[in-house]
Amino acid sequence: MQSMSDPALDALFLPLEQRQIAWPDDGALFLRARAGVPTTGGRWPGLVCEQSFQPLHAALQRSGLEVLPAETGDPMLPRKPLVLVLPPRQRDESRAVLARALQAVTPGGWVMASVANDEGAKSAQDDLARIAGNIGALSKHKCRVFWAQAGDTVDAALVESWSALDRPREVLGGRFLSRPGVFAWDRIDPASALLAAHLPATLAGRGADLGAGYGFLSSELLQRCAGITALDVFEAEGRALALARHNLDALGAKALIGYHWHDVTAGLPQRYDFIVSNPPFHAHGREGRPDIGRAFIAAAASALNPGGALWLVANRHLPYEDVLDARFGEVREVASSGAFKVIHAVRARAASARQRA
Repeated sequence: MQSMSDPALDALFLPLEQRQIAWPDDGALFLRARAGVPTTGGRWPGLVCEQSFQPLHAALQRSGLEVLPAETGDPMLPRKPLVLVLPPRQRDESRAVLARALQAVTPGGWVMASVANDEGAKSAQDDLARIAGNIGALSKHKCRVFWAQAGDTVDAALVESWSALDRPREVLGGRFLSRPGVFAWDRIDPASALLAAHLPATLAGRGADLGAGYGFLSSELLQRCAGITALDVFEAEGRALALARHNLDALGAKALIGYHWHDVTAGLPQRYDFIVSNPPFHAHGREGRPDIGRAFIAAAASALNPGGALWLVANRHLPYEDVLDARFGEVREVASSGAFKVIHAVRARAASARQRA
């Protein structure tokens, strides 16, 4: 799921490579870290990474880097004389990450961030200048790299205020706990709402919710389908999975609920009677990634018992019909809102050679 090109990551390390900022003997902390060319080869001793998105977390580990545990999304951060940041797009979340970087850096140390120009680079640079009071910057790879020193110019009150901007809070009248940066964090996503409206109350046995977010679809299933005995919740974003755990455990449902910080595109470890999903179609950038949704469908097909059903919602333009037709014995569109489509797909009871492949 990681893009081959990562200009913001490449640009982030330029001030270090050009020796505008010295690499500290005590190493550095890297918030929202991603693996790539600049981080390979052990060039930066003492680099400690934080990443709550499981596929990117796993890629960092494969690169041989030290990565903080992040299944709950909020690991304890070590203090370092240099904190590197790849701020996210969501403004409150981005400000919160910059504030936490200033809380984690040791006095006199440096916070350095990189953002693509079309992902809000100017706004993020202005935010760091506002909160830290001093700034250096350069432009490269259609990105801005900017840095500030943790000294007397840092606005401590603003650091404290901004660090709370993405904390979990009640949304939708207290029905759910959510936080900025999670998909559709303060609302019910209309595609998920359309799918929920067409899920039959007769779903039963062991099921799974792929890409569960803060738990809306799973909540609907547990409250409406009395025949569910077990439900596995799969979510790659640790921050979202922690919210889903809170929201679903609060229901007091009789079904056994399993929580999995897991990349669904790598396959599923269990067999299921039914699966529901509103699969993502973006990774960490803006580019569309329909291959992610197709991988979700393939994983669901392989994990369903014969006769098991997939209930899927997707943007109408996404090309999922080929993989659905290839992997399922029966495929039908059961609803459409114009922008979205709800698909009901059933795995054939006598699996064909094509389905076993």
